[in-house]
Amino acid sequence: MAQTQSTEVLVFGSAIIDFICYTPRLPKPGETLHGHRFQTGYGGKGANQCVAAARLGSRTALVAKLGTDTFGADYLRQLREEGINVEHVQQLEGQTTGVAQIGVSDGGENNIIIVVGANSKLSSCDVAQAEALFQEAKVLVCQLETPIEATLTALKSFRGVSIVNAAPAMENTPRELLQLAGIFCVNESEAALMTQMAIVETVEQAQTAIAKLIEMGANTVIITLGKLGAVFGSAESKGAYRHVPAPHVPSEKVVDTTGAGDAFIGALAHNIARNPKGKLEDSIAAACAVASQSVQLPGTQASFPRT
Repeated sequence: MAQTQSTEVLVFGSAIIDFICYTPRLPKPGETLHGHRFQTGYGGKGANQCVAAARLGSRTALVAKLGTDTFGADYLRQLREEGINVEHVQQLEGQTTGVAQIGVSDGGENNIIIVVGANSKLSSCDVAQAEALFQEAKVLVCQLETPIEATLTALKSFRGVSIVNAAPAMENTPRELLQLAGIFCVNESEAALMTQMAIVETVEQAQTAIAKLIEMGANTVIITLGKLGAVFGSAESKGAYRHVPAPHVPSEKVVDTTGAGDAFIGALAHNIARNPKGKLEDSIAAACAVASQSVQLPGTQASFPRT
């Protein structure tokens, strides 16, 4: 879809096809369970976050890799239908489109296995080829489902507000990644792994984890806590942490938590792009509201709200 105005949200990252099995509960190691529903969907953190921002009204662009298989062709068509600039979404010969095998319990919990395929070929050269987008976009969003070297190049090449969703988590996170990210965002388990804390489940534990991540070089840190909302803090205001509660969603209305974090990141990017001088707390609150809506519907991108 041709875009007549400059890009607001640029996403540099992954595109993955989801194979989702719905089961009464998640299986134990070595166990086989009967599921009651199966569906395929469009996923990958990069594409998810891009779609989430696009559905809220942002002018978006994605830099990503797909295979030349039918999954890749279908995905490219889907991204165009979402109104995303796909000029730099490339289908690679001899590569398979990334896939994710997702199990979802009746309680809304999930586990995921990813085979990244073509996503592993995203490189620093792709940053140079998309230079015009990097120059004009207001917000850049990156994740860790694609090669870290390419992500670092993307962050170095961008002058606006950059958001790094450090997922999947890296136990030994490069300090350079923390230092280059304008906003570093992780969930509870990712924060625990990166800070070597036993658990991060409460607001107080999140505050401790934020302090550790800032000591490691982060500028501004957001830790999402599911139904508790999010906690954030920055190097500029050391020791001052704010808790942003999420709207209450009754447990019986929680259908599928898959993709809620991506809905949050996409909404955060959208709100920062639209309100660059606004308070970060307000953008986080708006993102929590979008994530809370997404858990009430099945699927990943299928659950993201539209304006």
